[in-house]
Amino acid sequence: MTLNHLTLSLQFARFPEVQAHRAALPRHAAARFIRHALSSDAEITVRIVDAEEGQALNREYRQKDYATNVLTFDYAQEPLVMADLVLCAPVVEREAREQNRDLRAHYAHLLVHGTLHAQGWDHETSAEDADEMEAYETAILQELGFEDPYAD
Repeated sequence: MTLNHLTLSLQFARFPEVQAHRAALPRHAAARFIRHALSSDAEITVRIVDAEEGQALNREYRQKDYATNVLTFDYAQEPLVMADLVLCAPVVEREAREQNRDLRAHYAHLLVHGTLHAQGWDHETSAEDADEMEAYETAILQELGFEDPYAD
């Protein structure tokens, strides 16, 4: 399988638990997860933030006043995918714990999910689109060696 080229900037905000998140998501792993979800070359910035920054961004850009797991800011899809993915570390950690999943596996899922959004995939348009996106995410994650994130 030939993977597309990725120019990646991986940034971590300053927050107390940042070292655990750096350990769970080293740059090479983030690049691998994203590249498996790309259908063309890309320039992507991934920023791992605390709850305060995550909530502020979600409030400002989606008018939802809470921190969410991943926000995708897509700027272009052709000729190059250009996007920012913002992941809220405390939300990612809480969800991983609640789902009894490894933190790295949950980061992999959310990076794949956000990367698909950056390429125009949308699970909120219809149940059929949601099913299609979930199936594609699952196939990508299984290719990466992770279990189906949607399995009960």
